[in-house]
Amino acid sequence: MTIATITIHQPRRLIVGAGTIGEVGSWAGDAARTLVVATPFTAGFVDRLRLPGSVTVFDAIPGEPDIAIFDAAIEAARRTNPDLVVGVGGGSVLDVAKLVAALWNSDQTLSDVAGPNRVADRSTRLAQVATTAGTGSEAGIRSLITDPGKGNKIAVESPHLIADLAVLDPELTFSLPPAVTAATGIDAMAHCVEAFTNRRAHPMIDDFARMGFRLVGRYLARAVRDGSDTEAREGLMLASYYGGVCLGPVNTAAGHAIAYPLGTLLHLPHGLANAIVFPHVLAFNQPAVPAKTAEVAEALGFGQELSQRDLLGAAHAFCAGLGVEMSLSAHGATEPDLRRYAEDAHAIRRLMDNNPRDMSVDDVLGIYKAAF
Repeated sequence: MTIATITIHQPRRLIVGAGTIGEVGSWAGDAARTLVVATPFTAGFVDRLRLPGSVTVFDAIPGEPDIAIFDAAIEAARRTNPDLVVGVGGGSVLDVAKLVAALWNSDQTLSDVAGPNRVADRSTRLAQVATTAGTGSEAGIRSLITDPGKGNKIAVESPHLIADLAVLDPELTFSLPPAVTAATGIDAMAHCVEAFTNRRAHPMIDDFARMGFRLVGRYLARAVRDGSDTEAREGLMLASYYGGVCLGPVNTAAGHAIAYPLGTLLHLPHGLANAIVFPHVLAFNQPAVPAKTAEVAEALGFGQELSQRDLLGAAHAFCAGLGVEMSLSAHGATEPDLRRYAEDAHAIRRLMDNNPRDMSVDDVLGIYKAAF
């Protein structure tokens, strides 16, 4: 079998450990003007960055940033004229920070750069400080912005979006509620599992993926039980980072495609949407990738030599046992909505075409019905 060539991009510098947010300022050196992209909550961490010079904070990022929020962030950057952009938050914040750093002083618009390798350049330094352990956006070259008019995500992919500095400080995740910890941890695991079982899977990425889902198996329940467990929190941040590395050369597959309409149309947080979908897609794909699925099941403590039905039950129990409400109806979905979700998910070919087993619209609808 011929192994495909891959290119892996990672941040130029990665700092991992409790209290390391304070190292951003010394790394920033003589930065005169910094724009910090944050949420109203993560803006509370700005003083701990110890940034030099003048600091402007744009803290209007919601759970699913859309074109209007992105435009507002760009305007904030143009008023600030920054020589450094710092993202402090989860994946939504970090995704916006990447694009702002690349585009605030560019003639290119968001529509110009949608898709792979269309960003012309980036002249502004970028630091990414993760405050959740889910998306791994601090590691990656992708950014997603919601287009509310079309009800889908605009995906931008470019090496120019990679951070100059990424910081994984587990103390920043101590205050995450158990439900958010669980959902974001399952999202990190889904990145790793979907890359591992992907049609485009690669031996090197497989090993990043293995490190990621094994860390989730070891630490997620611990972090949900005790939010201030530094070892567990750091383990999950590493799992999330490894998942982010997996996304660059391999990307996710049907799981994320099926989760996206739950974010854009039902407005579920991304991690929660992935958690609800994860058991169903894992079991659906088992016949196509039995050995790799068995490896995932063992790492997560599901047991060995499971039937498809038992695998689905074990994965569902794993997510529910972490406190995730696994029923779509409980989150406001109605049965007539499911066909629209299925058609939208099936149309996300950049992910669906990666899935190890072909899915029809009715297959996708069946997953939504099973999760309903």
